[in-house]
Amino acid sequence: MDASNPPALHGKVAVVTGAGRGLGLAYASALAEAGAAIVVNDLDPAVAEAAAARIVAAGHRAVAAPGPVDSTEVADELVARAVRDFGRLDAMVTNAGILRDKVLWKMSDEDFDAVVAVHLRGTFTCARAAARQLREQGEGGSLVMVGSPAGQRGNFGQTNYAAAKAGIAAMVRTWSMELARSAITVNAVVPIAATAMTESIPAFAPYVAGLREGVPLPDFLRKGEGFGTVEDCAALVPFLVSDAARTVTGQCIGIGGDKLALWSHPQEVAVAYADGGWTPHGIADVWATGPGREPQTVGVPAPRVPDGATR
Repeated sequence: MDASNPPALHGKVAVVTGAGRGLGLAYASALAEAGAAIVVNDLDPAVAEAAAARIVAAGHRAVAAPGPVDSTEVADELVARAVRDFGRLDAMVTNAGILRDKVLWKMSDEDFDAVVAVHLRGTFTCARAAARQLREQGEGGSLVMVGSPAGQRGNFGQTNYAAAKAGIAAMVRTWSMELARSAITVNAVVPIAATAMTESIPAFAPYVAGLREGVPLPDFLRKGEGFGTVEDCAALVPFLVSDAARTVTGQCIGIGGDKLALWSHPQEVAVAYADGGWTPHGIADVWATGPGREPQTVGVPAPRVPDGATR
């Protein structure tokens, strides 16, 4: 490392949940490379310890703090661990997540509750613990929540996951307002990457498998679909934690492959008015030529594979 060009995050401390592998480990590693000390959380203690050891072996600072993030006690302990071991907290990255995919009529209460607990409640508990510490320190900071295209558009078979991720986007917008006076930015990363989760999608499966064999992803995926490796998604997190992003807040930002994108917030796209209010018949008369003339699309589109393209 060039001593005349110190890391952008030198002296900062970040907690990353679900950081034992995949996207979480990529985020934690990127933050460490930029100079931050990392509290590595994962449900599996052995996985958390291995990830922290890997970061330390690369010459950076990290400690493991395993536990389920939907627990208030664990969330509070993650923040306390950052303060005990590194003296402060500057960023919370809520990446922990699980899948329990099923169509609506086959999804059990347990399937729904488990996913919502980890993604939505886990984001809430960790963000709350971090916000309290950051406000007490009085120096600002960053909350980086992890969303998903499923939370922006819905996705077949993912009632629980899509609902939780949509909730995270809503919390990001709300918290960005609540924490603005404390100089705490709040944003969502919306990653698209080759992971165990995306390998369950048939259209992506052969390309994810190919990566393990050393086959690079084709340009139509990296550029057209914004689909890449977990490392491709990692750069956004250090940026959002850095001083360069002090004015960026309340945003849902997509990244993957060669693509960086800003997601829009839901808003009215077509309106109509009726003096004195609406009746069912009145709505039926104007719907097709009025507000309903351009229905909004739903779902995460499958990759558009060019003719003749192969893995």
